Amino acid sequence: MDTPWQRLPTDLAAAMRPRLPRTVDAIAGAVGRAAHEYTETGGAKFERDVRTAVRVALDRFLDLAGTGEPALPPPIREVFVALGAAEARENRGPEMLLAALRTAARQMLRTASESLAAQRPVTVDELIDLADATSAYADELAAACTDGLARQLREQAGEGDRRRRQVADLLLRGGASPDVVRDAVAGIGWPRLDVVVPVLLPPDQARDARFRFGPDGVVAERGRDAVLLLRAGPRAERAALTEALHGRGAVVGPALGWAEVPEAVRLAERTADLLRSGSDAPAGAGAGRAAGPAGAGGAGPVFAADHLPALALRGETGALAVLAAHRLAPLANLRSGQREQLLGTLESWLRHWGSRTAVAAELFVHPQTVSYRLNRLRDLLGDDLDDPAARFELLLVLAHRRLP
Repeated sequence: MDTPWQRLPTDLAAAMRPRLPRTVDAIAGAVGRAAHEYTETGGAKFERDVRTAVRVALDRFLDLAGTGEPALPPPIREVFVALGAAEARENRGPEMLLAALRTAARQMLRTASESLAAQRPVTVDELIDLADATSAYADELAAACTDGLARQLREQAGEGDRRRRQVADLLLRGGASPDVVRDAVAGIGWPRLDVVVPVLLPPDQARDARFRFGPDGVVAERGRDAVLLLRAGPRAERAALTEALHGRGAVVGPALGWAEVPEAVRLAERTADLLRSGSDAPAGAGAGRAAGPAGAGGAGPVFAADHLPALALRGETGALAVLAAHRLAPLANLRSGQREQLLGTLESWLRHWGSRTAVAAELFVHPQTVSYRLNRLRDLLGDDLDDPAARFELLLVLAHRRLP
């Protein structure tokens, strides 16, 4: 089959070659003006790459004149594949690159026709053949560039997936050094790593979770389920998760520090087991707060935080630790001695159903001292002292503190 450049005038190469240096300058300048965004972001390297590509492209185009050879042999094609790949590495799409190639094709056609016209008259048929050949040649160059860009994007996507899998594996396995974890999360674009929220999902929800939560989470597929690990932020808040995970059979683990992810995932698993068995906390301990049974297709997500008392009563020391950290957080900044006094008073008050006389007798203090401490506790704990569920959880935590 004939090629468009097979019909080019045989004297084109002789007419154009003396003009090549000026032509390279003209085309490179035209491309730079048409693609000013490139020159602003790419700088001197981009200009060098364009000049090299233009020179290689022009040399090859002149060699093709009057032949039936393929447009780009492998070594030359790789120059333009590499140009497309470089654009992908700079996070630029193909639009500007293709626009630059169109600009170069128009300039090449103008220079070719002017070079011939300087030697002899040029017929209309020759101009049409020149236009066909330059257009077809530019298409070949564009195909090579877009191939390089697509290859690089696939490679980057694969590397990105590998890095995200590495982060998920490090967090789920636990025990990694802070430096290793910091480097790993930096590799996926997380500026820092503090608190992580784990979410258990059915296996068929893994792909959707990757798409839905994007850069804020990593997903590990474990066969029986998928684990989404979300970095702390607005999308990991309870309200956002309730909306995003509705009807997806999700179980949300407690928000813990990154080093405690294995424990947080285990508590989510124990919560799912607890609900599958049909048992829950005693009446009043978080009753009514769960969104629905684990795996219920039309229900909202289950939050392990709502079932910590039930897990604690079944011997889950991790659940007690999380519950204690949550319930006693308002007292965390007190001096040690003051904190112990208030906690002792609070426990006695809870056990004696709010009797200040009984508390004073047990602690060997004046009832007014009990009143002072309770006022301080109310300042710190607020409405929790009037909430039956919160009071039960506080008593559970405080009773556990006294055990050996």
